[in-house]
Amino acid sequence: MKVGLVLEGGAMRGMFTAGVLDVFLDEQIHIDGIVSVSAGALFGVNLPSKQRGRVLRYNKKYLNDKRYMGWHSLFTTGNIVNKEFAFYQLPVELDVFDQEAFARSGIDLYTVLTNVESGEAEYVKIHDAFEQMETLRATSAMPFVSKMVEINGKKYLDGGIADSIPLRFCQQLGYDKIIVVLTRPLDYRKTPTNPLLFNAFYRRYPKLVERLTNRYADYNRTVEDIIRLNEQGKIFVIRPSITLPIRRIEKDVHKIQAMYDLGVSDAQYVMKDLKAYLAG
Repeated sequence: MKVGLVLEGGAMRGMFTAGVLDVFLDEQIHIDGIVSVSAGALFGVNLPSKQRGRVLRYNKKYLNDKRYMGWHSLFTTGNIVNKEFAFYQLPVELDVFDQEAFARSGIDLYTVLTNVESGEAEYVKIHDAFEQMETLRATSAMPFVSKMVEINGKKYLDGGIADSIPLRFCQQLGYDKIIVVLTRPLDYRKTPTNPLLFNAFYRRYPKLVERLTNRYADYNRTVEDIIRLNEQGKIFVIRPSITLPIRRIEKDVHKIQAMYDLGVSDAQYVMKDLKAYLAG
C-alpha cells in the first residue's frame, strides 16, 4: 500500500503543517510520496530528512532578522523572502538541512510551480534540495512581492497560483491512501479579487492574469472535492480546528508558536482515526 501526502501552502500558516509533520515523525507515520506547494514544500522537505523541530527552530530564531524576510528584504532585493539568506545561507550554514537523510528516505517529493507564460502548473520532483534550491524558491515566490524565478529559460511564480492544493496530481500518481494537510479550516472559501490589480502587475503575462483571476474558483472547487472525498473515506484530511490570526509574513513569535502548537494538537487529536484509515 502506497501512501501519498498533499501539503497546501500559505506562507506562515504553514507552521500548522510543520506541527502536523513533527507529530508524523513522532508517530512514525509511513509516507511514500509528498506533493507540496509553496510553504508546504519548504517545510515539507523536513519530513523525509527527519528533522523534527527544525522549521519551528529556525523560524523563531530568524523571524525578526531583517536578512530573512520582510519589507527590508523586499525593498533591497525585490523579494520579500531574502534569496541569499533564506535559501542559500540558512539551510547550508546556520540550520543545516540534512540532504543525505532526505535522499535515503525513499520518499518521493514533488512540488508545484506556476509557469507565468502558460499560466499552467508544472510538477517537479525534488531529488536534491541544494541542487534544486531555485525550484523551491519558485514554488514559494509569492506574487507581487517576489521576482519571477527563471529555471532553464522559463519564468515561474508561486505554485499555489495554478494549483493551490495539488490533490489531483497526487491521485494521478496512483497512491492507495492520501492524506491532505490544509492550512485553513474546511469552511474557508476564497473570494474574487479585482483583476485590475493583476493586470497592473502582470499585463505582459495574460495567461498568468487569467489564472490569478480565476484562482478563487479553482481553489473553492478543489475544497469541495476534498470535502466529498473525505466524507466518503477516500482521503484523510487534517486541517486547523480553529482560525488563528496570523499574517503571511508574520513577525510575532508567539503567533508562530501558536500555529505550530495547533498543528501538533490537531494531529494528535485525529491520530487514532488516521491510523485506522491507513490500516483499512
